[in-house]
Amino acid sequence: MEVQGTVAEGFEAVREAFVRNFEVLGDRGAAVAVYRDGRRVVDLWGGTKDADGAGAGGSGAWQAGTAQVVRSATKGVAAAVPLLLHQRGLLDLDAPVGAYWPEFKAGGKEHVRVRDLLSHRAGVPALDRGLTPAEAIDGVSGPRAVAAQAALWEPGTAHGYHAQTYSWLLSELVLRVTGASLGNWLAEQVTGPLGLDFWIGLPDDAADRVGRVAAVDPPERAGALKVRPRRNVSEAYADPHSLTRRAFAAIDPLPDENAPGYRAAELPASAGIGTARALAGFYAALIGDTQDGARLLTPETTALAGTELSSGPDRVLVVNTRFGPGHMLHGPASPLLSPASFGHPGRGGSLAFADPEAGIGFGYVTNGLAKSVTADPRAQALVRAVGASL
Repeated sequence: MEVQGTVAEGFEAVREAFVRNFEVLGDRGAAVAVYRDGRRVVDLWGGTKDADGAGAGGSGAWQAGTAQVVRSATKGVAAAVPLLLHQRGLLDLDAPVGAYWPEFKAGGKEHVRVRDLLSHRAGVPALDRGLTPAEAIDGVSGPRAVAAQAALWEPGTAHGYHAQTYSWLLSELVLRVTGASLGNWLAEQVTGPLGLDFWIGLPDDAADRVGRVAAVDPPERAGALKVRPRRNVSEAYADPHSLTRRAFAAIDPLPDENAPGYRAAELPASAGIGTARALAGFYAALIGDTQDGARLLTPETTALAGTELSSGPDRVLVVNTRFGPGHMLHGPASPLLSPASFGHPGRGGSLAFADPEAGIGFGYVTNGLAKSVTADPRAQALVRAVGASL
């Protein structure tokens, strides 16, 4: 497999792992980028722009600027918005959500704090009625539904991954605090000034850069490398009445992720679109000055980003998970580089995170969406290669 791009001396293992992802683990089109101490040391891409596309050598080849839907890796980028608002004194993490969004106090949620909302402790990972794809993106139905939804457990006492509802919870909170949509605020305050090709709400002039995603199965030659979830996890995803299925079915039926309307929508839980280079650069900028722009978070806010607020059994994912105020933290369910890491995986493959101790910003995007939820074998191979290169 021929890949394009560069790696700095000492990071050759990342190139080897990236090639192996295509040859053994079934990647069709992907990119990986890594910053260390503010300098880009890995910038690789290969395969086809579309998961169902033509050969990598033709017009359908993945290019340096190819972007993809990254699913829940979007959550990690979106989480920087409330952290920055907190850093600027505009958002109190210990305040009730209802102080900013009065309608949210319904259904036993009057004591939900902002930090509870950010760390998946708000108790509303599912809706009594799933929203249609059109309702999900209209900017009104989602916030109205989560505000009216009765809490499914006493908020603050347990955590469960708010897979889809996180979009409307976070976007409405940011709107109430700033008067701007989360996607617009991010573009104006963060990604635009830093020149990062990442969008929550894809603009028309970037649409032709985005490849098509598709579900993929690992090739037979992957053999024992296939990841088989524990039986209780499989049963939770199979049971239509389980909280797991209901959480992921908060949009029902599932939207077409390749549709222009979905890509243009501002869904900060699932519909972010960007390049691996932008994701790595974003996380590098969270933790230090980079070759592309200035540091975003103060040391104090960086420490807050990696502070554990939720840990243990996750009522939705049915495994032990760890969350800070918006980011997923390193743990068995989602191994990152070290216990200091914070970021977010995207269901099916994509992964992005920062490791402030190692000075690492990491981003991996793929158009081949596997069945993995929090720990895709392709992303994990690249993380291990980064660790071996340090």
